[in-house]
Amino acid sequence: MAHYFEERPRTASRPGTVTLLLPDLHLRLETDRGVFSPDRIDAGTRVLLESVPPPPAEGDLLDLGCGYGPIALTMASRAPGATVWAVDVNRRSVELCARNAEAAGLDKVRSVHIDEVPDDVRFRAIWSNPAIRIGKQALHEMLTRWLDRLTPDGVAYLVVQKHLGSDSLQNWLNEQGWPTTRAASRSAYRILKVEAR
Repeated sequence: MAHYFEERPRTASRPGTVTLLLPDLHLRLETDRGVFSPDRIDAGTRVLLESVPPPPAEGDLLDLGCGYGPIALTMASRAPGATVWAVDVNRRSVELCARNAEAAGLDKVRSVHIDEVPDDVRFRAIWSNPAIRIGKQALHEMLTRWLDRLTPDGVAYLVVQKHLGSDSLQNWLNEQGWPTTRAASRSAYRILKVEAR
């Protein structure tokens, strides 16, 4: 079975479009099979984008697991002075995000493979609908890698379904030294606010 978190999806391409409609933003986004939620804006992503405070106005921001770009493009629209790093392991996603950013005129989005972010970049904000289904160990390794790159005043917002372990993830983050609280709860989703350790 092919997964959206494979580097090179084996699923045949079938391009499509979805509309991201928020109170402050209206974007038409190019999608494809083999990426996360290609037929609609994922409900968790929507909860995140409707719940979090505005991102810092400048500096480096991160969309971890960018897919075709709804989170990265929202960050870039809300913080036009910031550089938004949109990263994913899935190269089809990275390419789609780059095209969507270009089409929207958001030239400060850097859509790159997850291993192509310069080591010295530190993030004032991380927004993510993390790939919970990669498994607990891989998820913990991924979060450790990127949360350790928050600036001292940096904050991450993660959206996680309640039945996919949001409460246990919150406990784990706190145990690892990242102060983590529930910033919002809607439908079956929790928004976890994670501060730098």
